[in-house]
Amino acid sequence: MEKLLYTGKAKQMWQTEDPEVLRVVYLDQATALNGKQKDHFAGKGQAAKAISDLVFGYLIDHGIETHFIKQLSPTEDLVKKCEMVPLEFVTRNVVAGHFASRYGLAEGQVLAAPVEETFYKSDQLDDPFINNSAAVGLQLATPAELDRMWDLCRQVNALLTPLFAKAGMQLVDFKLEFGRLGDGYIVLADEFSPDNCRLWDTATKDHLDKDVYRRHLADLTTTYETVFTRLQAALKEEA
Repeated sequence: MEKLLYTGKAKQMWQTEDPEVLRVVYLDQATALNGKQKDHFAGKGQAAKAISDLVFGYLIDHGIETHFIKQLSPTEDLVKKCEMVPLEFVTRNVVAGHFASRYGLAEGQVLAAPVEETFYKSDQLDDPFINNSAAVGLQLATPAELDRMWDLCRQVNALLTPLFAKAGMQLVDFKLEFGRLGDGYIVLADEFSPDNCRLWDTATKDHLDKDVYRRHLADLTTTYETVFTRLQAALKEEA
């Protein structure tokens, strides 16, 4: 019998008959301010999952090891069970969001090199910034694991920046999370959707991510469906 293990801000994790496999259910829910703001959007879970499945499939095809196994339904996936590393790895290609306000900068400046930031995953603490020595000292990750995770982040950035550009979107920034398989091996986990990345229309600079919800700019589900349609077309063109 399946057992609900965890309900997060956008997904549920269910135990399956296989102890090494979990069922993920994407929810029609969006949150901001680390869950302090929460709203329901019909179809949002399906749209976010569709995008993430496309991205994870593309990354797997290009040698990135992930927890993804297969799709079950429009809102469900099977994934490998992981012990999640309680860190968030953020890569920034363009000045936006908190990075802009933190340094008193206008949004939109392309950075001379990608900026890499690590945060301790804790809604209660508002995900504070953490450096490598603190992560190691607190036994959240080893130096070798940190090296591997950042190497994977760089590979993902190198793969997805041109893919989204082909789809008429600028990959402004993104957040990745990682997990340890049963043998301790690190793989890319969680998801990749406009919930955890910023995408701007290349021509108009319109937001095509969760900022449309945070800033009350457009309908969230419709925006995600636009991202999916563009990304799917770009992948078909590439195939």
